[in-house]
Amino acid sequence: MKHQHFQKYQAWYETIIVSVYILLNNTINATSMIMEESRNSDTLPFLIWQPFLFEYSSAIGSVLLLPAIGWLLNKRPILSENFKRTFIIYLFASIVFSLCHITIMVWLRKLVYWTQNLTYDFGDLLFELVYEYRKDLWSFIFFVMAILSYRFIFSRLQGEANAINQGEDKPVTNNIDRLLVKKLGKEFIIKVEDIEWFESSGNYVNLHIQGRIYPMRTTMNNLIQQIQNEGFCRIHRCYGINLDAVTSITPLSSGDSEIKLNNGKTLTLSRRYKEEFKLKIDNV
Repeated sequence: MKHQHFQKYQAWYETIIVSVYILLNNTINATSMIMEESRNSDTLPFLIWQPFLFEYSSAIGSVLLLPAIGWLLNKRPILSENFKRTFIIYLFASIVFSLCHITIMVWLRKLVYWTQNLTYDFGDLLFELVYEYRKDLWSFIFFVMAILSYRFIFSRLQGEANAINQGEDKPVTNNIDRLLVKKLGKEFIIKVEDIEWFESSGNYVNLHIQGRIYPMRTTMNNLIQQIQNEGFCRIHRCYGINLDAVTSITPLSSGDSEIKLNNGKTLTLSRRYKEEFKLKIDNV
């Protein structure tokens, strides 16, 4: 049950974990600055709140930009076939990350300074941009590696699914009815018919089976081609369902419909896939 709860609120937990880490790290940096200055003099050359403002404004900027890095990793995996193009994209992304981070950071500082009737001076623009980019580039690399490491570890914990006939010397064929799940060094088989619904997630499709989520490295088009003869149908650009799991269909004024599954989950049936769905449901 705890594992299922974590899977359901995974994005929230990820955000909280990273935010807490950044907050603690920047708090240590701010207090270290104060302690170092106190060691050399009884009078601080700055107001006591300023180091915290500098560190926390940077932390807030980083946290706000983390979802964008996650989105980039989904859209353009690091291990793409065209490595040169991928490298250029990520280099450009690091520059955009730095500019956005600096913008958020500076405006937060200006706002706080304004409330204290003070003026914040960012300094020489070109010099400071280069100075900040050096640090932001390292932060960008760290966040990319941290997210990739987390996803790898979590995929091992929750189990990653592959077609049962997928191996080093066996190509994936159509009409699969079994999946091999690798989890914590163990392997076990699940039936395709047990899948209740599935959703696209970057380079993966998340399979929802009895409250658990199993990522499968494939695309929606490839998966639906392999399991459509097992009673599955695509109902949306991002969703597909097991027709045996449907309990009710409710038309909407927009032309779409709502499909309710026997596990209580409600999904949208897009107008684009409505005719295909009707044909499939009539043949069930």
